[in-house]
Amino acid sequence: MDYLEVLKEEEEWRNLPNKFLLDWFPYLWNTPQNRSHLLERVNAVSNTNVLEGKFPVVVYAPSYQASSIENFALFEFLASNGFVVISSPSRGTDTRWLERGTTKDMETQSRDVEFLLKEIHKYESIDFDRTALMGFSFCGLSNAITVMKNKNISAIVSLDGTERFNYPVLEKSPYFNIDRFNIPYIHFAQKEIPKEVLTSDKIPAELNYKFQLYDSLKFSDAYSYRFHDLTHSYFSSFGVLFANRDKRQDKSDAEIMASYKLLSEHTLQFLNATLKNEENAKEFIENNPDKNSISKTLISKKMKKSLATTFDYKDFNDLALSQDYQDLIPLYEETVVKHPTLKLEEGMLNTMGLRFSFNPSKFEQGINVLLLALHIYPKSANLYDSLAEVYLHKKDFKEAVANFKKSLEFNPENQNAINKLKQLKN
Repeated sequence: MDYLEVLKEEEEWRNLPNKFLLDWFPYLWNTPQNRSHLLERVNAVSNTNVLEGKFPVVVYAPSYQASSIENFALFEFLASNGFVVISSPSRGTDTRWLERGTTKDMETQSRDVEFLLKEIHKYESIDFDRTALMGFSFCGLSNAITVMKNKNISAIVSLDGTERFNYPVLEKSPYFNIDRFNIPYIHFAQKEIPKEVLTSDKIPAELNYKFQLYDSLKFSDAYSYRFHDLTHSYFSSFGVLFANRDKRQDKSDAEIMASYKLLSEHTLQFLNATLKNEENAKEFIENNPDKNSISKTLISKKMKKSLATTFDYKDFNDLALSQDYQDLIPLYEETVVKHPTLKLEEGMLNTMGLRFSFNPSKFEQGINVLLLALHIYPKSANLYDSLAEVYLHKKDFKEAVANFKKSLEFNPENQNAINKLKQLKN
């Protein structure tokens, strides 16, 4: 009920008696089962203590003219697993009303998303380098165009987004550039629509199979799932709890809720993989459903890998060079989130660090490279030994001793460190 109070405020019906809630808004239905959900409690707590640290953020765009909290259960689930979630209602350009899903509507919602992308910078607890877009239905279009306009987004989640079948609306945007859609993308689609529903509701049959955006992507790791127990409405909390069931095609309430739970879990795993770089999550997303102990009767999947060449040491070195090898550790952390396969070899970093350090004009850069190497390989006796040699060369005896001793902690038989420490004592 607390979330529906937010809905009333957004819809400018603050004084609407709660007993009319399920009668008043077109996407809520007044049935005994739906009324029972109003009494249920969720887990979020207002004004609770904030955890210290910085957390990845999910910027959510709702469906056509919908509320910011249409997917509140999913929001809570993500928040409880270490994500900040921020959202705003879907509104039109000149008035609060959209224009029936036009390119102008898409651009308007994209600007709202960009507003939120700026708004997150007001919060100290957000790690701005780990940002994902997520949304349901119509906002799939606006999120896609937002990704094409902004480089600071790391992943995108689409909950049965209409970019699946409304590609022409995307192409009409002046910002459209499919080659700039180059981040991990996951799309969850509804079950196939039965023939009788296609016919009676005059729905084009291609809605069941056409996906031009997915087929057009070249530089994105893309994942496309179909949930066989969910129709379109049930990719939101509002739909699962308060939508009218379609007796022609809908599953039971228990099956719908079980699949919504699976949807939430897959969303979490994808975000853990792309924003937190968790190995188990990456394995889960790469697996077929049956390998994750999920029946193919519930979910089917296809995926394709980016055609872009692997981001490697040379690419990272170009980035490091562009900032004169300063702030390498933050640069590495940001880069490995976007390119989780990046591998910087210990020996290569050691050689580069030494080469720079023995060049009088590059000493600081060499130290930075060796410190990056130790950030990646914190138990390397050889790297500490190299760092000690560099400090010794600069006659910084205090740092040289400290790093030779650190090297011996990881390799007590390092004869070079033993000899050098004896010399430095004398």
